[in-house]
Amino acid sequence: MSVLEGITRVVADSDLDGLMAAAVLKACKPEVEVIFTHAALVRSGTLDGIIDRNTAICDLPFHPACGLYLDHHMTNRPTPEQEAVFTADGGICHWRDTPSAARAAFELMRNDVDLSHLEEIMPIVDALDSGGISFEIFMEDPPILRLSRSLSLREPDHLQIVLDQFATGMLVDDILSFHSKRLDELGDQRSIQTMHVKQNTVITDGLAICDLSNSGIRTNGYLVTALAGDEAIACCVIHGWDDGSIDDPSRPALGASFYANSFRGEKNPYDLSKLATLLDETGGGHANACGCRVQPADSTDRAIQAGDKEYNLAKWQNLWSRRHTDMLRD
Repeated sequence: MSVLEGITRVVADSDLDGLMAAAVLKACKPEVEVIFTHAALVRSGTLDGIIDRNTAICDLPFHPACGLYLDHHMTNRPTPEQEAVFTADGGICHWRDTPSAARAAFELMRNDVDLSHLEEIMPIVDALDSGGISFEIFMEDPPILRLSRSLSLREPDHLQIVLDQFATGMLVDDILSFHSKRLDELGDQRSIQTMHVKQNTVITDGLAICDLSNSGIRTNGYLVTALAGDEAIACCVIHGWDDGSIDDPSRPALGASFYANSFRGEKNPYDLSKLATLLDETGGGHANACGCRVQPADSTDRAIQAGDKEYNLAKWQNLWSRRHTDMLRD
């Protein structure tokens, strides 16, 4: 019996990894509905009403009500006790220590259906999600990297179009050509992002802090660490809006993302997810890439106020200063 027996809905992260994991499942079962979201909405319980045993979850936190769980983030992995209860109740847990959730999905389904049309893109997804992109490739900014940046909850129709193109067997070059105008615009916009990153980044004790809050500019750690150079062991990118909400993709809540500097040519010895989970119980991700929301300084549920960002940043920097003892990876 296929692991997709009874699955009618896929809930996936909206980045390239989540989209490709969903594309694998949709290639195997074209009739499934795919809903894109982000981790905080799963952890907050916002999606409880649509997650049931007919739902597959990809590249997102574990939810005990789903039918198929597929992921690779260490902080999302269910405990042995949670997994035992989940599987005993009929759930299928496919958490794997793979470079990407898409790779976990690909390995799970490759014997059920011909996925050869996705073989070309899989190494790129792996590299992007696990910090394996070289400095030279990043600076070249090829169309496939721009395609990954084009994926956002702000543009749900675009997400569905790209999903269907990969799921139905469209070749990578044809997909890139189809979106060439959009990708050219993203290439032009990178110079603007570069300017903002340079103007708003300070390196302290090996941590590049890039504050893009309330600017509408959002970037990942690749650009910040590429510009910071070897002096930065890792970076913290602050983004979103003081009055933002996790429910509003066009004005997201104030948050931070932490990334190891994968361009330094040495393995990151620190578990950055300890920063992401220090103040936010819904934070998490990889040891090398993770994120969280900025929390009120008084630990209440009130709206973000002046001083909260600085409070969070001070706490993160304090933990970072103890990284040699408190953040070493297992």
